[in-house]
Amino acid sequence: MKYDVIVIGSGPGGYVAAIRASQLGKKTAVVEKAEVGGICLNWGCIPTNYGIKVEGEVKPDMEAVVARSRGVADTMSKGVQYLLKKNNVDVIAGYGKLTADKQVEVTDAEGNKTLYEADHIILATGSRVRELPALPIDGKKIIGYRQALVLDKLPESMVVVGSGAIGSEFAFFFTSMGVKVTLVEFLPNVVPNEDEEVSKQVERAFKKLKMTVMTEASVTHVDTTGEKCVCTIATKKGEKTVEADIVLSAVGVQTNIDNLGLEELGITTERGKVNVDEWYRTNVPGIYAIGDIVHGPALAHKADHEATICVEKLCGLDPKPLNYANIPGCTYTTPEIASVGLSEAKAIAAGYEVKIGKFPFTASGKATAAGNRDGFIKVVFDAKTGDWLGCHMVGDNVTEMVAAAVLCRELGAKGEDIIHAVFPHPTMSEGIMEAAAAAYNECVHL
Repeated sequence: MKYDVIVIGSGPGGYVAAIRASQLGKKTAVVEKAEVGGICLNWGCIPTNYGIKVEGEVKPDMEAVVARSRGVADTMSKGVQYLLKKNNVDVIAGYGKLTADKQVEVTDAEGNKTLYEADHIILATGSRVRELPALPIDGKKIIGYRQALVLDKLPESMVVVGSGAIGSEFAFFFTSMGVKVTLVEFLPNVVPNEDEEVSKQVERAFKKLKMTVMTEASVTHVDTTGEKCVCTIATKKGEKTVEADIVLSAVGVQTNIDNLGLEELGITTERGKVNVDEWYRTNVPGIYAIGDIVHGPALAHKADHEATICVEKLCGLDPKPLNYANIPGCTYTTPEIASVGLSEAKAIAAGYEVKIGKFPFTASGKATAAGNRDGFIKVVFDAKTGDWLGCHMVGDNVTEMVAAAVLCRELGAKGEDIIHAVFPHPTMSEGIMEAAAAAYNECVHL
């Protein structure tokens, strides 16, 4: 069959690309080998875990947790299927790869192969859990995030390796469910991509929950021959041994670009990512790549925007290139973490003279009334121009507030503009204005 556009992968980049192409009049198909909606929807961002059993005592119900998680994911996947059907996008089930003559070969579950042609082929194949030699995932004792989402029972103890968004979220979740968790991070701070003050606040919160946090440490070996996993951990103070029922490997992701046919067409890659220009065109005309398999953070909202830009450009429109310096990140621990732009340290390292403002939620009426005053909002401004270089938040519901900083930065708002904007009271969001005022020594509520 011949299409105008074929998208390989139906994650947040792939299905958005397919729907937008169809909206712009292109005959479109999307190829998917697993669940429609991709990793984010089915196994990453969307699944929500909770379940409490009250039978004389209050305790977590892991079966209810998993059942609701899978139910939420299934509902969202069906929603994406509906959107694709509504927009007349053909869904082709199977494994898609490029052929030497720029066709798409799809292998279905029975092993049958079918060739499809398209003027434009968009690769949106996403990523999977990265495995380290010392942490070979067996799905039982050493697991990845997929297995962590569908455990049939709670372990008594767990070692989580890696404290990025995935590792920190799972470490917090299992600790909250009563599991004895040891979180191991190679770098000096947990959630190491965040501002250092945010990292320290999160580490304190984790330790308050009785989680063991080991930074500047690495798991060098896991012995799984016995009943428990025996982890050998290298630390600054020497080698330590930690026993746990399960080891969760959360050391990042690796791109799904193998066996995709890139070599046959001579599509160039670098450090596991497909090389593209600002319109997501590869070095081979008619072939594009978006999402986790190209440069930038592996985030759903980044893939979504890349998809729209890619499709609108190939359809002859004039989209605006994506500003990679203004992509927010969110981590769903308690406290939540949200940030955009440069941290204080990175701004200084980049040569900026900075103004720093910080507003603690201990001074917030809304946070006090809500009963959780942990956390703060921190802003970084260019002292010379007033440009908003970065915003870093930790606390309740901060993932709902960071969009304000993203929009202000996109529109070029200066520090003084933030101070003079009227924020509603009592809200957590007014802390943004208070932090900006603190940067200019104008805060009256601190």
